[in-house]
Amino acid sequence: MTDHIPPAIDHILTASPTPEALFDALMPAVGEFLACDRCFLYLRDPKTRLGRVAFCWIRHSGIPTVYDQAWKLEPASLPDIDPMFAAALRTEPSLFIEDVETTSPEVLSQEFERKSFGHRALIHAHLCQDGHLWGVLQPCLFDRPRKWTAAERKAIDAIVQAITPKAVAYIKAANTTNV
Repeated sequence: MTDHIPPAIDHILTASPTPEALFDALMPAVGEFLACDRCFLYLRDPKTRLGRVAFCWIRHSGIPTVYDQAWKLEPASLPDIDPMFAAALRTEPSLFIEDVETTSPEVLSQEFERKSFGHRALIHAHLCQDGHLWGVLQPCLFDRPRKWTAAERKAIDAIVQAITPKAVAYIKAANTTNV
């Protein structure tokens, strides 16, 4: 078992034959591990700024799904309206937001989060390689704040390290330059 990663997730990381199989299995496993309402993976090509939420798990049908069928150009204004995305682009460490309603506006835009996602607590885990942002893993809760434990933080950091090369391979295979 990899340090800090729960055994069930470690098995998914080692047994999945393709990035698609890995991410399909990983979203519910991370969601269940963290007792979250939703977990999604946003992937992006740092050269083209094309991105999509390609993998999403929801706990039940009352939770909104986030999914993009096609690759879409990120709005140029996104880093200006979303401080968390700006931090991710700067390849800063992942953010563990315990309460959207009380977090500093320097860290997140409450209005943007409310309009775009509607969650109350979240992890904004940055998949970075070679000084570029390749994706964001985002587990979240909708109805209450959530204190993220030190063990959960270490597990997410280890999971992100394990999946980032596979995310990069998935994005490169998608050949977003021709999308």
